[in-house]
Amino acid sequence: MESNLRPLTLGEILDRTAQLYRTNFLLFAGIAAVYAGVLLVVGLLQIGLGETLRFLHLADRLQWLAWTSTALAMLLVFLFAGMAIAANNRAVAWVHLGEPATIRAAYAGILPRLGRYLWLMTIAAFVVWTPLILVYGAYYGVIAFYLPKGFLAHPEASNPQASIIFGVASLAFVLLLIPTGIYAILMGLRYSLAVPASVVENLRAFPALRRSIDLSKGSRGRIFLLGLLVVVIQLGLGGITQGFFIVAAFKQHGELAAWVRALQQIVGFFTNTFVGPIYAIGLTLFYYDQRVRKEGYDIEWMMQAAGLTPPEPDAEPEPPPVQEQA
Repeated sequence: MESNLRPLTLGEILDRTAQLYRTNFLLFAGIAAVYAGVLLVVGLLQIGLGETLRFLHLADRLQWLAWTSTALAMLLVFLFAGMAIAANNRAVAWVHLGEPATIRAAYAGILPRLGRYLWLMTIAAFVVWTPLILVYGAYYGVIAFYLPKGFLAHPEASNPQASIIFGVASLAFVLLLIPTGIYAILMGLRYSLAVPASVVENLRAFPALRRSIDLSKGSRGRIFLLGLLVVVIQLGLGGITQGFFIVAAFKQHGELAAWVRALQQIVGFFTNTFVGPIYAIGLTLFYYDQRVRKEGYDIEWMMQAAGLTPPEPDAEPEPPPVQEQA
C-alpha cells in the first residue's frame, strides 16, 4: 500500500503518468485493447460487407450499409469506450496507491455500475458538445436547404445569390465556432475529473459532476496541458502510422483495395490501444493530486494505511483484485 502521497507539479504528474504506463503497460494497454478490438471488428465487418455487396452487384445498397454501420459503430464505441475509460480509472487508482490490479479485476470493478458511468459521460458530453453540434448542424442545414444542388462541387458556376449565402453562412460558422469551441474546452475541463470521482468515491452522475467542478478548480490549466499533450501524441502517432494509407488514398483518388483498408484497421487497433490509456492515467493522477491539495488526502491515506481510520463508510466495497497475470 502506497502511503507516500504528496502534491505534485505538472511535470511530476506527467512523469508519474509515464512511469505508471511503462511499468504496467500490459495492464493498461490490455484494458484499452477491448475497446480498440471492438473498433477493429466493426471496421473489418464494414469492409467485408461492402466487398460482398460489390461482388453481388448490389453497390446501390452501399450507402444504406454505410449509414447503418456508422450508427452501430457509434453505439458500440460509446459503450466500450465508456467501459475502457472507467476500467482504466479503476486500475490507475489501485496501482497509484500501491494495490494489485489486473484487467479482469478492473472490468469486474466497474461493470456493476457501468450504467451510472455511461449516464455520467452522456450528461457531460451533452453539456460540453451541444452548442458545437448545433453550430455545425445549422451550417450544413443552410448548405443543404438554401444552396443549389452541386454548388459545392462546382463553385465556379455563376450563381451570385448562392455565393453570397455560402459566404455569409461560412463567415457566421467561423465566428460562432470560436466561442463554442472555447466553451467546449472550458466545460470539458470542469467535468474532467467526474469519472475518476465516480469510480473511486462511488458517486452518482450529478454528485460526480459537482465533485469534479470543485476538485478541478485551480488545476484546469494543468489538465488542459495534459490533454494538449495527449492530442499531440495521438496526432503524431496517427500521422506516422496512417501516413502510408493517406498517401495511397491520395494516389488512388480515395479508392483503396480491401486488403489495404483491412491493414489500416489493424494498424489503427494498435494505435488506439497504445494511446487510449494515457489521458485516463493522467486524469486519475490529477484527481488524487487535487484531493491531496484541497482535502489533505495524503494524511487521511497514511492514517488509513496505518489502520488508524476505517474506510469511508458511504463507499460500497470494491471487489478485490484477482491475483493473476495481466
